[in-house]
Amino acid sequence: MSRGRVVVVGGGLAGVTAALDLAEAGFAVELLETRAKLGGATYSFQRGDLVVDTGQHVFLRCYTEYIDLLRRLGVQDSISMQHRFEVPVLSTNGRASRLHRWNLPAPGHLLPALLGYRQLTAAQRARVARTALALRMLDPADPALDEISLGEWLRRHGESPRAVTALWGLLGVAAINEDPDDASMLLAAKVFRTGVLDRSDSADIAIPQVPLSQLHGGAAHRALLAAGVSVRTRCRVRAIRRVGAGFHVLAKAGSNARELSADAVVVAVPHQAAAGLLADLPVPGVEQWSQLSAAPIVNVHLHYDRKVTGLRMAAVLDSPVQWVFDRSAISGATRGQYLAISLSAAQDYIDLRTEDLRALFVPAVQQLFPRAREARLLDFFVTREPNATFRQAPGTAAIRPDARTPVPGLVLAGAWTATGWPDTTEGAVRSGARAADVVVAARYRQRGVEVIA
Repeated sequence: MSRGRVVVVGGGLAGVTAALDLAEAGFAVELLETRAKLGGATYSFQRGDLVVDTGQHVFLRCYTEYIDLLRRLGVQDSISMQHRFEVPVLSTNGRASRLHRWNLPAPGHLLPALLGYRQLTAAQRARVARTALALRMLDPADPALDEISLGEWLRRHGESPRAVTALWGLLGVAAINEDPDDASMLLAAKVFRTGVLDRSDSADIAIPQVPLSQLHGGAAHRALLAAGVSVRTRCRVRAIRRVGAGFHVLAKAGSNARELSADAVVVAVPHQAAAGLLADLPVPGVEQWSQLSAAPIVNVHLHYDRKVTGLRMAAVLDSPVQWVFDRSAISGATRGQYLAISLSAAQDYIDLRTEDLRALFVPAVQQLFPRAREARLLDFFVTREPNATFRQAPGTAAIRPDARTPVPGLVLAGAWTATGWPDTTEGAVRSGARAADVVVAARYRQRGVEVIA
């Protein structure tokens, strides 16, 4: 017997997680997604013989809930996880280095990274070690940390501009999608403590070995159907109305309008869309969600007629290139080498014309990989994600809402909600699980059983 009917609005990782958890808890669940496929912002498209992800996604071993979701979707074997954290760091000054760890208890595992990191002087490395110990003492839940930026906190602790750029920013920009001076120290503390300092293996990097639409979209669809969830794609929700003790969800699929009844609704869409859907419901703080704004990510794609580097992945300093990935095998390239450059905090690039980006990044790649100078560029294109994440700036913690709203049965999900994590796949999955817990707890309370959610 069903415990009730739930409509989940949004088929990204948050919505998929909430729907799976609620179906397993005995609810009748219907998931509505505007796009043709599930997966939210993590999707792929075909370009010639390449299957292209809109953005390069990597994750860390500390993304435990996301990794568990991949297991539930049956795609845990479609990722490649490092046995030990290691990142080559290239520079246009020719001083290549690498960040790596030893198998020592934290934080001793970082000693080799600091001792051998040639991008910093010995004095700068010593200062970084002291700063890391100070950072390890911070509480990632301390709201006072959200009042300052990562850059300001680092300067207070005597970090040099070079250390901010070549180490803290190198990792922080990729994780928070903000430059150090624009990134909330609260989120930075979460990133560096959970992702780097608390456990020796937490920063080991994983890269999907299949396109994202295969990893998330197709696998999620199959798992949801197997769990008994009714999945409707190309179905746009227009409004959510409170009717008695339940809800009516007004949706449109093509030319067909539908009105769905539900005991509970999980709104698992980006904050801009959520604000529009909830405008007529008594949810406080909706008008503030716009202050979360958006931060872009741009990906520059280069397909060469031959191999130009033997690196699978590298971080880059002193160059417009930030991170570069070899996506030849993942994308199904039948010849040459296909590289993707991932640019976080990409406000300076999001509106540039493709030809301007080509004029900037083709020479930059040639400077990093001399073999590219002799190679023929088969294809050059750009993918842009203007709303890749919310602006994870100081002051945003107070704006991010909890899953539970004052409207009984109306629950929020999404990486932008108050997960305690940055806007990441891990944050999205955790938000979906939290939303499901709230719905389950409310149902038990209706039956006189107290459950904490």
